[in-house]
Amino acid sequence: MDNQVMEKPKLTVFNNLESEVRSYCRSFQTVFDKARNARLWDTQGNEYIDFFAGAGALNYGHNNEKIRQKLVDYMMQDGVTHSLDMATEAKETFLTRFQEVILKPRGWDHKVMFPGPTGTNAVEAALKIARKVTGRSTVLCFTNAFHGMSLGSLAVTGNSFKRQGAGVDLSHSVFMPYDGYFGDDVDTMAYMEKLLDDPGSGIPLPAAVIVEAVQGEGGLNAASGEWLQKLARICKDKGMLLILDDIQMGCGRTGPFFSFDDAGIEPDIICLSKSIGGFGLPMALTLMKPEIDIWEPGEHNGTFRGNNLGFVAAAAALNYWETEDFQLDIGIRENQIRESLDCIAKDYPQLSGEIRGRGLIQGFAFDKPELAGRLSEIAFEQGLIMETSGPHSEVAKLMPPLTIELDTLEQGLGIFINSVKQLAAEERLS
Repeated sequence: MDNQVMEKPKLTVFNNLESEVRSYCRSFQTVFDKARNARLWDTQGNEYIDFFAGAGALNYGHNNEKIRQKLVDYMMQDGVTHSLDMATEAKETFLTRFQEVILKPRGWDHKVMFPGPTGTNAVEAALKIARKVTGRSTVLCFTNAFHGMSLGSLAVTGNSFKRQGAGVDLSHSVFMPYDGYFGDDVDTMAYMEKLLDDPGSGIPLPAAVIVEAVQGEGGLNAASGEWLQKLARICKDKGMLLILDDIQMGCGRTGPFFSFDDAGIEPDIICLSKSIGGFGLPMALTLMKPEIDIWEPGEHNGTFRGNNLGFVAAAAALNYWETEDFQLDIGIRENQIRESLDCIAKDYPQLSGEIRGRGLIQGFAFDKPELAGRLSEIAFEQGLIMETSGPHSEVAKLMPPLTIELDTLEQGLGIFINSVKQLAAEERLS
């Protein structure tokens, strides 16, 4: 890759006409034109390896050929594209496939709700139905959680910068410490249970608890299976609904289809979006146990909850999950990333990088938060797209498509290692 010597496209139109709210384009100063699996090209022909994957919306890569052909065939046959919540063959195919490939093997009978096209739609629906079912309003959530940018989702999101953007008070939520928040020696579930048991704690009995098994935007904090099992048990004991937000970590990002599969729990409500759309197409699901599905017709709706192209792509993507082969492939790539991170941690102890995450979302948390952003800048200059996460943007995050070729992954990790080397050299000179 010769990105350093090639001219970058100008962003004049975007700078002049688009809102100041844009963010990712500030990190990646170019105009992208083409993409294939884990590679992108800009309008000047510069090539980049993608370790960002659309913030987790492109688990199956850019322009996945198998999924794309299904979409092309569907459109060429004049298939319905927009249907609100009317019945279509595309929706029927997806629902049937999802039941056969995902729900039935787990022994689940969750109902499928299409709440709207985005992850925050799925969360809003989950919060509303939990409050409707229980008749209670408070929802427990966790430090460093991220659940979306609409008001209900923001109320259970921990990041102060994002919360301030609401412009109003955010209420009906109580934050609890996530697994490991106080270090490995503190059982935060015991802390939460004590507060719920104590009539003097000031915490009303909540309607639900919402949690991520791995906190992506919160800094790649991963909950243990034991911690999740305790949470599920407490929810059952107290009559609280357990909402599992698997919007970014689902669809194989951590290895299995659901990020909590290894914990052996069955949440009452599950939120999916991002890669459930298969091709990067807008789509979201709120799964709920049948006894929770007490909606009145039309009580929660949205114009774009019938994205049939999303149904077609999502049904095609489920082919990856018919056997265990895809999960095994993810494991091979997970180990390749972990080995590189282990080597970097050993070779550059002066950077004080803590390895975090699991599956194909791993990275380094730096004691000096600004190093993560600088590392991402260096990597982009060398042809690698990656981002940061965490409350101080202190985590340099590696999140390639699950379908990334092994040689492309190796090449991308090579760029990452070279970027760390340059960062370490800059630190020595500073």
